[in-house]
Amino acid sequence: MMHMIINRTRKDLTPDDFAELGRLAQAFYDEIPPEIELHGDWAAADGSCTFSLLESEDPALLERLQAPFRKYVEMEIVPVEPVTGWMRR
Repeated sequence: MMHMIINRTRKDLTPDDFAELGRLAQAFYDEIPPEIELHGDWAAADGSCTFSLLESEDPALLERLQAPFRKYVEMEIVPVEPVTGWMRR
């Protein structure tokens, strides 16, 4: 199942908080579990949030992996499906 992870950075973070958030993000990308496939990452042009498209059959695993970030970001994990049938052929 595909999930869109939307992270909005909290506005009250200190420079140390930003540094820790960066370390957590690097650790995640360095060791993505084999049960998760990362399909892409995007950032809002204004830097207000990021979007990650992940695939996993275990939503609880996504929650566990994202838990350390919750101190630094407001997070939403949304199950998503491809849109079909809207385009003319």
